[in-house]
Amino acid sequence: MSLSITIATRESRLALWQAEHVRALLTQRGHSVRLLGMTTQGDQILDRTLSKVGGKGLFVKELEAALEDGRADIAVHSLKDVPMELPAGLQLACVMAREDPRDAWVSPAHASLDELPAGAVVGTSSLRRTVLLRALRPDLRIEPLRGNLDTRLRKLDEGRYAGIVLAAAGLKRLGLAARIRHIFDSDAMLPAAGQGALGIEIRAGRGELTQALAPLADQPTWLAVAAERAVSRAMGGSCSMPLAAHATRQGERLHLRAAWGDPEGAPVLVRAEGEAQVSTLAQAEALGERVAAGLRAGGAR
Repeated sequence: MSLSITIATRESRLALWQAEHVRALLTQRGHSVRLLGMTTQGDQILDRTLSKVGGKGLFVKELEAALEDGRADIAVHSLKDVPMELPAGLQLACVMAREDPRDAWVSPAHASLDELPAGAVVGTSSLRRTVLLRALRPDLRIEPLRGNLDTRLRKLDEGRYAGIVLAAAGLKRLGLAARIRHIFDSDAMLPAAGQGALGIEIRAGRGELTQALAPLADQPTWLAVAAERAVSRAMGGSCSMPLAAHATRQGERLHLRAAWGDPEGAPVLVRAEGEAQVSTLAQAEALGERVAAGLRAGGAR
């Protein structure tokens, strides 16, 4: 059955790429698709870090309101921006195949983090990246960096930072892979829950829409990010906490690693990991909860 589908999307270049990607896939399957561009609070508030103004959920609230009042049928999100608990009446209907989940080092003059002199300024507004960078190089200055991807690159090019850390997935999707000087090994910079994956949110009870989105879903990615997001949910549900969680599949088993650090305390990480045979979302979430318990046992808050 052919559907008429409206996609709610932020108007940043990366968000529009993601929405256009989904539109192309749905159009190929015979659906009529249009975009509803929106500006979110997260796009408007650029003078404070996300952790101080409400977290990454600020990037999705307006899109969710458009779903709730019927202006849009689906919202396409970078899954790492989606809060762990969705509003009543909304659901995650599809998780798509993942791009590179790792973090990328971008710098005009330094090929890697190791090359930076002591006291050099590195830009990021992610608490996760802050604690991981401090664990790697406690001698550096970590300064806030807000704005969409193009804005962050412009601030780097203006000389405000010696280097910045960005998601490799966003740079690759926008054809900016040439800006990447180094991709961090995930052991050194453990990715955020859901990083590199796109999620599609809809109103609950839209059976025909769920069916239309099913061909876009990637079950291995969905199981991995379900485990990762379960760690965050068990640790308090905020996607602004200094927490990393990343799952990789090894045959029929899912291996999940997590790390937590105190952004105000010593540059030491609490780490935990676990492994299980996972074929359902419930099993993935149980693995995530077990790894979160390991973090708490190690002193994470």
